[in-house]
Amino acid sequence: MITARGLGVRAGRHWLFRELDLEVPPGSCLVVTGPNGTGKSTILRCLYGMQEPAEGMVTVGGRQPDERDRDFRRTVSALLDDSDFFAQFTPAQHVELLAASFGHRIPDIDAVLDDAGLGARSEVSAGGLSAGQRRRLLLVGATSRPFDVLLLDEPERALDVAGKEWITSVVARATGAGAAVVLATHHPPLLDVADAVLELAELPEDAELPEHEEQGA
Repeated sequence: MITARGLGVRAGRHWLFRELDLEVPPGSCLVVTGPNGTGKSTILRCLYGMQEPAEGMVTVGGRQPDERDRDFRRTVSALLDDSDFFAQFTPAQHVELLAASFGHRIPDIDAVLDDAGLGARSEVSAGGLSAGQRRRLLLVGATSRPFDVLLLDEPERALDVAGKEWITSVVARATGAGAAVVLATHHPPLLDVADAVLELAELPEDAELPEHEEQGA
């Protein structure tokens, strides 16, 4: 379960969003949309404990998010804009290493890579993959380990049409297994996987902080 009440984040004197309430129960998907700069990625960083909100509260799995906490990371899997891969490893080695770091063994790695369209590249070092193939690899790494919560920031980035269609099946499997999923996207077809949609917009100019409040912050 993901819960946020009165969530607000600002950039300088300008509020990206304020008074934001969220509730994402297990087995459901919230899709976050909106123009660049409205806070889609920021919401995910707040849910992962990478950014402190300026106001409001958020809990993930009944606890305050903290990406530095090992127990928190065991239950929350994230693909964010700063996610990286092991360039010297093959896709199979990369995914198996990530899974093993969470105490999980993948019974059939070949089937997992085939599902992601990486079967033919399973023995190539990840550094030699195309941008779209690397994105698929990052998605496989994020979803081939146990998790209760899945956070995805523009997972469609660099993917071709088939890859974008594959994402819908990845999300469907995650929610079908009982995970709460939050997905930020610019890709309208991904709205089809949503149980709820949060559409962000730029706040008006009068949502800026008064100068005296900014100085006292």
